[in-house]
Amino acid sequence: MPRLLVVHHTPSPAVHSMLDKVLEGAATPQVTGVELVSRAALTASPVDVLEADGYLLGSPANLGYLSGALKHFFDTIYYPCLNETARRPFGLFLHGNDDCAGALAAAAKITTGLSWRQISEPVVVTGAPSTEDLDRCWELGAVAAATLER
Repeated sequence: MPRLLVVHHTPSPAVHSMLDKVLEGAATPQVTGVELVSRAALTASPVDVLEADGYLLGSPANLGYLSGALKHFFDTIYYPCLNETARRPFGLFLHGNDDCAGALAAAAKITTGLSWRQISEPVVVTGAPSTEDLDRCWELGAVAAATLER
């Protein structure tokens, strides 16, 4: 069964609400046969990444950059997973109080280096997530799961 790994750093209520919607979308009953695994960025391991068939990544944008936790995740998994995970699909959701440009650019550089394949536009939210923002998070989860459905 294909496995979707959700790696997240959710210290704030805003990012946590986005994660909830991503997980809800990924678990939609319209998609079957996909195992959903959620890991905090500081506990996700190279084994988690190697055992997954696709990824969803979530982070706050702290001072405009990826959270240290998600950056640590990437640092931990980069070389052990570099060749083994090329072309695997991924999606991204970010939240910032005022700027996510640096976080978005950093995630793009890292995932390009890993040769991962982006499945949809990142969900980038500044300020309090609106209903529309949360709907986009749900859609991101559903699209990711559907991408892996066999």
